Amino acid sequence: MIDEQGDQLGVMSRGEALAAAEQRGLDLVEISPNANPPVAKIVDWGKYNYQKTKQAQKNKRSVKASEIKQMRFGLKISDHDLGVKLKKVTGFLEAGHKVKITIRYRGRELAHKEMGFKLADKVIEGFGDAVVVEQKPQMAGKQLNFVIRSSSSAKLSNKKVEANEAPTPSTKRSEKQESLGG
Repeated sequence: MIDEQGDQLGVMSRGEALAAAEQRGLDLVEISPNANPPVAKIVDWGKYNYQKTKQAQKNKRSVKASEIKQMRFGLKISDHDLGVKLKKVTGFLEAGHKVKITIRYRGRELAHKEMGFKLADKVIEGFGDAVVVEQKPQMAGKQLNFVIRSSSSAKLSNKKVEANEAPTPSTKRSEKQESLGG
């Protein structure tokens, strides 16, 4: 038996525990029914239930729902445009999102489906070990789709690199001062 301040009152019968709770104007709540003997606590049930609800809401808010972001590009994308889009994908991955990459085929490009698979491989190899392919590239109508997410080992290595790097002073400023003679 535990009272409202958390002090142990010792082992007592059910009737004695109910009487002690009633005497204090509070409720008797069974905390651990499987223990031997079962553990009960004297609490204000309304306040206890309210605090439990608030804690559950707080826990629900702290859990981050992983979204699936999407990036689309055509089969004839230039290297620069591909680099820009992959930089955006990197931002999504660092934020903890999964990314669905879609390669669209237009017109006669469907006759050369292997070019899309080569582009997909190029994208995946570009990220290296930083990503895990959750869904392999597969055709769906006039599109080639695959899903990637950042790997946990890459996250750990990025954190280690950030922790080891110390901020360095800007060299441009010192070069400018030297050229001015100061």
